[in-house]
Amino acid sequence: MSVAAAIDVKGWCPGVLRPMQSGDGLLARVRPWCGALRLDEAKGLADASERFGNGHIDLTRRANLQIRGLEAVGVHGLQDAVDRLGLVDRDVEAEAGRNIMVSPLAGIDPAEADIRPIARALADLLASDTGLQRLPSKFGFLFDGGGSVSIAGERADISLRALGRMMAVGLDTPEGTDWVGSTPVEEAAEVAAAIARIFVGLGQQGRLRDLGEVSFGRLRAIVRKGLGPVGNLSIESRRFIGVKGSAVGVAAPFGRLDAYQLRRFAGLAEKAGAADMRLSPWRALYVGTRDTAAAQTLMKGAREIGLIVDADDPILRIDACPGAPACRSSSVDTRRTAHRLAASAFRGSVHVSGCAKGCARSAPADLVLVGEQGRYGIIRNGTTRDLPERTVKAEDVGALRDVR
Repeated sequence: MSVAAAIDVKGWCPGVLRPMQSGDGLLARVRPWCGALRLDEAKGLADASERFGNGHIDLTRRANLQIRGLEAVGVHGLQDAVDRLGLVDRDVEAEAGRNIMVSPLAGIDPAEADIRPIARALADLLASDTGLQRLPSKFGFLFDGGGSVSIAGERADISLRALGRMMAVGLDTPEGTDWVGSTPVEEAAEVAAAIARIFVGLGQQGRLRDLGEVSFGRLRAIVRKGLGPVGNLSIESRRFIGVKGSAVGVAAPFGRLDAYQLRRFAGLAEKAGAADMRLSPWRALYVGTRDTAAAQTLMKGAREIGLIVDADDPILRIDACPGAPACRSSSVDTRRTAHRLAASAFRGSVHVSGCAKGCARSAPADLVLVGEQGRYGIIRNGTTRDLPERTVKAEDVGALRDVR
């Protein structure tokens, strides 16, 4: 198999106002405001996914939800239902530009700064500034509260991380985030918007990390003039699955929920005293409950409906895209393959991709399986864009051993 196999990259992301065709029908991505869904909103989305789609809901790496299996005749019905929940932007351009990730325990973890008002201020700027709507549709922002559960190590074009009354400002590069300076908390949203305007002014069509050395150097120099010092930051993403005080984190196997699970989990969270549920780039859901006892009860209920509540569950080591038949780019059943690997002797990180796009994971993995023509190309310690060392039949992947 050649790494130069055709990759059908759309260059845009689906939304409620602009669904995308997939293998199981149309796909609509719902962007929660500041990464949180009220429990009534979650129940409403579950109902809409059953009424207008096939009841399958995906959690994405950008902390969004995707409703699958829509038919063209049901799109307007879904749009009306989601609009009634207050989750639809005024137009396609505003929807496409609202790509903001927020740390999932903001406002729940007392040790973490509540950066949700800053994220909402940026969302308002993105909606009101027509110049910012010229940003590429995949251009994204990240706000991290500096707590024990952190998304600061995730990729975003512009990242902000709380440091007391200041926020560190980071720019995405091919090597990761370059933390170029700091700004007062009350100015953070406008600073993020200003950097985005500078990027728009460069006339680039790609992402910030796609800028050439000269263009990035110009942008970095301009940005640093308005920022304070930041020092050396130790940044990594830190998630948890289970109970942490009164907070609960649960994961969906390979990011897939069905409508019953979402509706039932929202009901259990309500009984536990939660006000909302938070989405994360790890395809996990987080809620704050009234106390530790309520958190433990919620965990038991989540386990009973098929959600992952154990941080050592082998499925958490595996990223897998929807695969065939859900995705038209895939010729392999990635989820079935992923379950085989979870039950196998392999113990490293795994990425099972239906094609070379690698939608489920961008970071390297110990073992990468790339589907083509019903088989898998095998890559060790790399990404889907690397050259496979060999190909295997789908039924043979369970015999693969750890990387040495």
